[in-house]
Amino acid sequence: MSQEIIRIGIVTVSDRASRGEYEDLGGPAIREWLAQALLSEWQAVSRVISDEQTTIESTLVELADQEQCCLIVTTGGTGPAPRDVTPEATEAVCQKILDGFGEQMRAVSLQYVPTAILSRQIAGIRGKSLIVNLPGKPSAIADCLNAVFPAIPYCIDLIEGPYLETDESVISAFRPKHAKKSA
Repeated sequence: MSQEIIRIGIVTVSDRASRGEYEDLGGPAIREWLAQALLSEWQAVSRVISDEQTTIESTLVELADQEQCCLIVTTGGTGPAPRDVTPEATEAVCQKILDGFGEQMRAVSLQYVPTAILSRQIAGIRGKSLIVNLPGKPSAIADCLNAVFPAIPYCIDLIEGPYLETDESVISAFRPKHAKKSA
């Protein structure tokens, strides 16, 4: 495996933010959380796009296939409103859906707000990319990343992506004892 910089896609799905009517708070919240959690050198590949399924799909495909992001984290578009189509777009471009991510994020979010049951975020694999949908609220982003990130580095190992090293004082990545660190 080459020593290239790890690329992580950060996608804000919001009609208003994509038109400049609303400040994107979700994307920066993801970037800040990752900057604290990861010791590995990485580069953000950020996008702010509208709530259009075809736009979301093409952005996810671009980040996975052309930009070669090992992890793509989306924020927004996971609720029940008619224009909330991020999970549908994610499912359309993934070969495998990992149901446990959404289940865990909803379980954690329910500790804070009863409307977490309305959230439809999912996660899936496209080639060598893990795509994870997060809610749009910055505080919920941190709650959800804290809940699922321990499994993300090993998932990326399993799909033959780069080795993500976490700052154990922030978040501990779980890897089975037999898993070896790739060079």
